[in-house]
Amino acid sequence: MAEENNVQETKEAATPETKEVPETKEQEASKEKEVAGDQQQNQPPAVEAQPPKPVVHKTNYEKDVIYLFQFSRTPVIPSLSPYCLKVETYLRLAELKYENVDHKMKFRSKKGLLPFIELNGEEIADSTVIIKELAQKFGKDLDAGLDNNQKNVSHAMISMIENHLFWVVMWWRTKHPDNIIRGYKMNLQHFLGSRMPNGVLNFLFKYSYNRKGLKVKAHGIGVHKPEEINEFGQHDLKVLSEMLADKEFFFGDEPTTLDIVAFANLAQIYFIEKDLQYSLQEFMQENCANLVGHVNRMKERCFPDWEDICTTLDLNSHLPKPPPEEKETKAKDEEKKAEKEGDNDNDEKEKSEKEIEKESEKRTRIKRIKKRK
Repeated sequence: MAEENNVQETKEAATPETKEVPETKEQEASKEKEVAGDQQQNQPPAVEAQPPKPVVHKTNYEKDVIYLFQFSRTPVIPSLSPYCLKVETYLRLAELKYENVDHKMKFRSKKGLLPFIELNGEEIADSTVIIKELAQKFGKDLDAGLDNNQKNVSHAMISMIENHLFWVVMWWRTKHPDNIIRGYKMNLQHFLGSRMPNGVLNFLFKYSYNRKGLKVKAHGIGVHKPEEINEFGQHDLKVLSEMLADKEFFFGDEPTTLDIVAFANLAQIYFIEKDLQYSLQEFMQENCANLVGHVNRMKERCFPDWEDICTTLDLNSHLPKPPPEEKETKAKDEEKKAEKEGDNDNDEKEKSEKEIEKESEKRTRIKRIKKRK
């Protein structure tokens, strides 16, 4: 053991003695920075994350043009949905540039509903949110002139219409889907954008409204007796009539958001075919003449092309159409093009016939030569 210790001591003596000096915190930090810097240099440059591309249906959109997705037209009213009619009425009243997209009822918003709009590659859904966003962006707040008390009253009345009167009308529709088709003179193939037989579409349409009856019950209004529900609706109409009184619009001489919401919902009641004997329509005509006047004023102001819409079912009757001269010129150009194509076809036929004749003559000559030989 002593020898082993002596040998070890000899080795230690032969090696010069060096003392380890502990590193300071600053030195350790600088070393860590150097190592991190080396690692960053060795790594490939990070690729910046690109923002996700907007998912929109109208890819070739124009800047600041509003693209509205809603239900198809009917021969009685521009839209069977008060929420769609509400948005389009606002767009017209605010004089904003918009275009209806003929999507054949294929699309819904990310929330699964209609209406929705696309603006500059972004989707905005829900009628209330749409109007709010557009009012802020384009400075078209129809309630800007109201004081706080009027704004509170407006909010309460809109809530009554959309959360109560709307459901009274919806209850009637779920109970009488046949009357919806008759009352709004609907062609289901056009309305639903389908080529299926009308009998099948009629069944599917009724089935969808029967399912909506479950929502009416879930809302709470559907559990009442029919006469009670009718009374609810009549009371709502009476409240609106008393508030309007003899004014042009609910808050004076100019329409506000409340006028838009009231018009969009009252139009569903008033314009339906009179032959159906709809109790709410009869009550409105007999007891709320000022509401009838209000509906017609809003119609004339916002939809001067109402008759054209209901006759042609054109989604964009508000947009300028090419003048008749351009149409005639275009038609003539198409005719000339068709004639040219026809002439070319005739020329090709003549050429092919001549080629066949030449080929047959050539064959006959060859046969004659062979016979002579």
